[in-house]
Amino acid sequence: MLPELTPEDLHARLQRGEDLALIDVREPEEYAYCRIEGSRLLPLGDLPGHADELPTDRPVVLICHHGVRSGQALAYLQHRHGLTNLLNLRGGIHAWSVRVDPSVAVY
Repeated sequence: MLPELTPEDLHARLQRGEDLALIDVREPEEYAYCRIEGSRLLPLGDLPGHADELPTDRPVVLICHHGVRSGQALAYLQHRHGLTNLLNLRGGIHAWSVRVDPSVAVY
């Protein structure tokens, strides 16, 4: 089972001012349409060439549309790069939009 957090957990942690890296693994068109404030775009297909750019000194939250691609990214980064500071946003940005921030567009 992959480590994950709910949209509500992420929101609470951000509200507390926790230092989290938000990495969005969707495609540029999706990211342009809607995103969580403060997130960085790193499409899943580009991840292998940029994995060494991810912080290792704080939690990294991986985000996609529904949590599937970000789960794939998390598994890849754990198994191929040995990263242990990763969390998958359960339900992705869709769940974030529906349950936390309705100002973020749903698609």
